[in-house]
Amino acid sequence: MLAKFILAALSTLFFATVASANYAERPEVEVFIIEMQKKHDFDPAHLRSLFAQAEKQDKVIELMQKPGEAKPWYEYRSILINGQRVSGGVEFWEKHQVKLREAQKRYGVPPEMIVAIIGVETSYGNNTGNFPVFDTLTTLAFDYPRRAEFFRGELEEYLILTRDENLEVLEIKGSYAGAMGPPQFIASSYRAYAVDYDGGDQIDLLNNMDDAIISVANYFSKHGWQRDGIVAVPAKVEGTKYLELLSNEYRTGMSVLKPQKPELPASQLANYGVIPQQSLPPDAKTTLLELQTQAGKEYWVGLNNFYVITRYNHSVVYAMAVYQLSQLIAEAYRG
Repeated sequence: MLAKFILAALSTLFFATVASANYAERPEVEVFIIEMQKKHDFDPAHLRSLFAQAEKQDKVIELMQKPGEAKPWYEYRSILINGQRVSGGVEFWEKHQVKLREAQKRYGVPPEMIVAIIGVETSYGNNTGNFPVFDTLTTLAFDYPRRAEFFRGELEEYLILTRDENLEVLEIKGSYAGAMGPPQFIASSYRAYAVDYDGGDQIDLLNNMDDAIISVANYFSKHGWQRDGIVAVPAKVEGTKYLELLSNEYRTGMSVLKPQKPELPASQLANYGVIPQQSLPPDAKTTLLELQTQAGKEYWVGLNNFYVITRYNHSVVYAMAVYQLSQLIAEAYRG
């Protein structure tokens, strides 16, 4: 009798587990579906059909818990900055030079910066990700509590995007965070900042490199990129007062979420023992960057355009990698 009871209990648990794996049968997903109907006039039956086909991506959750940007600067840099990525950037620039010039003319963003972004994100479009975006966003929206609210918003944006741009919901693949195409735009960024280069009927960041290039430039422009503005300069520090400029989140270049916005006028840096290794306009707003190298710590002064790079990915080490790669690519391209 006890054995039958245990068998029945295990059987019930098994089927409950199987049922919970079907997103279409989960109450919180049904709430989301009804919200999509009310807010955006989606067909509930169609959404239930999509969610019934969604598969939980356990690997996505694993990767979200150990982002590359959590590495110290010297490790992170070695991954993204190397001879192959520099030569690939030169080749990409040569191939797309007309479009890159047009992007600079329209938005003031230099070609090397656009090239470096696409190089860091997807190795110039060669690695745009293999995770089904719908499955990824569904997994993060309903099985990753720490950032579930954010990813429910991205799932909402993705469904609207695919409807508006006539894209196949279940076929698009991207990163483990749901970013898409050579520039790796998440759905909300795709809808807000993507630009159709030729002014046609569809913005295509998945297959059209012209759209990708111009969209990266537009993204930077909309986040305050200053034409011909300084990005960052090396600095030396003296004494200990400079420590007041480094928040706990920002120190060692490992702040993934909240890089510090430049606020201190360059004219006041000396008061904190910070000596930029390049002349800066006295009224330029700055922030102090501290990065961990194998030999110790190095310091940089970041300006507005450095902060703009962190709007693409909220990480100090990411922004510095993009900036340094851009400079190496520009040097190699111009000979």
